[in-house]
Amino acid sequence: MSIEDKLNELKEKEKLAELGGGKERIEKQHKAGKLTARERINILFDEGSFIEFDKFVLNRNRDFGMDKNRVYGDGVVTGYGKINGRIVYAFSQDFTVFGGSLSGAHARKICKIMDLAAKNGCPVIGLNDSGGARIQEGVESLGGYADIFLRNTLYSGVVPQISVIMGPNAGGAVYSPAITDFIFMVNKTSYMFVTGPDVIKTVTHEIITKEELGGASTHTKKSGVAHFAFDTEEETLIMVRELLSFLPSNNMEDPPFKPTDDPIDRIDEDLRYIVPEESNKPYNIKDIIHKIVDDGYFFEVHADYAQNIVVGFARLGGNVVGIVANQPEILAGCLDIHSSKKAARFVRFCDAFNIPLLTFVDVPGFLPGSDQELGGIIKEGAKLLFAFAEATVPKVTVITRKAYGGAYDVMSSKHLRADVNLAFPTAEIAVMGPDGAVNIIFRKELAKSENPDEFKKELVADYKKKFANPFKAAELGYIDEIIDPAYLRPKVISHFESLKNKKESLPAKKHGNIPL
Repeated sequence: MSIEDKLNELKEKEKLAELGGGKERIEKQHKAGKLTARERINILFDEGSFIEFDKFVLNRNRDFGMDKNRVYGDGVVTGYGKINGRIVYAFSQDFTVFGGSLSGAHARKICKIMDLAAKNGCPVIGLNDSGGARIQEGVESLGGYADIFLRNTLYSGVVPQISVIMGPNAGGAVYSPAITDFIFMVNKTSYMFVTGPDVIKTVTHEIITKEELGGASTHTKKSGVAHFAFDTEEETLIMVRELLSFLPSNNMEDPPFKPTDDPIDRIDEDLRYIVPEESNKPYNIKDIIHKIVDDGYFFEVHADYAQNIVVGFARLGGNVVGIVANQPEILAGCLDIHSSKKAARFVRFCDAFNIPLLTFVDVPGFLPGSDQELGGIIKEGAKLLFAFAEATVPKVTVITRKAYGGAYDVMSSKHLRADVNLAFPTAEIAVMGPDGAVNIIFRKELAKSENPDEFKKELVADYKKKFANPFKAAELGYIDEIIDPAYLRPKVISHFESLKNKKESLPAKKHGNIPL
């Protein structure tokens, strides 16, 4: 056989592999509003850059007639390419082949890609569209999932791992995404659940739809399992590219620098008036964030979940920072169970990947209530405390208004090794609000007073004068500088510049024991 004949044979086999489950199933995929595994790869990667591995892998199973039903690639496309010019590894499950179900061969292809990504210090992206374990293979498919879970765990904090849910993901298929750093979903076409609606109906007699149980809205707003949701697969994949633009390729590199025309010394007098004079009046913390970051662009993460805290990425003078901020518009900015977990996870990701942390504080305390206490707010709040205390990246904190009680400590205070702590003149730093403090401190005096309301007003005014300001904390060195809000951008950029060579380490240990 000549080389031409062999090349022709190769081309024919490649065409067969690229057809996946065949034209009929591809058409069915399109009718469901979904792209094929290869179409997704083409959108995600820079044009023409993707190089495929293991195109001709076949499953080894001979049971249940599977030896007569073998498809090249075995339901997953794997390889690497470039995204924004940087090497990224990926796998894309093909729902047209056995419903994207995972076999031993399928799992080995994914594991190979994950190992290569870790060895070469590159991000890994999983485009998940799978019905779960391939039942015909029994324990081999279950073992394949565990092999993937192990790698997700070992490479956590080594290279960024991103999961994109692009169809139904059930059973074991959901645990790998859960370990990864970020999860994207597609509205109306992607689902995640351990047990589906039919099983739930059989076991508990509860009737619930796929969308209610595991749709994108459920996981971005209620469970917090997913970080992002978009209306189309194309938009979702484009936003994955956008997220990657803020992340380093691995834990030994810094995030990508992006030159900006936004002046580093830009002053904005509007910042003086965003925080209301009335301490109980809400405002949107994102108004401050947008004012100071490069070109006003803030890439928010987990935007629909636990909205009383805001997290996301931005750039200051071209350098990436992770931002954590209390949101006074929601629950007055109180910390609760969900917001503590959300912020702790984000802080630990930033610390793992050398992304400096900028924290905005306006927090009246932890949310009171029996639901919070019985739900474990003590333990959940401790997660955020643990995360900030453990983080060794540069940390700059800005107190815009309230910083009360234990929540003051938790929100990247000087006592948790924050490097630079700034305060607006509007900052109020105390054990609790003036009203509550006066009720406790002067309980006996108020009880004896002939005019307790007037007396209390005087005491509250005096307390505010003494404590509802940043000066006492500044006297003690807990606040490094009280600043004019108009100068916030140049001040913060300058402080991060001074911290760029920061070296800080943790005591020698295998790992800490975060209160999970």
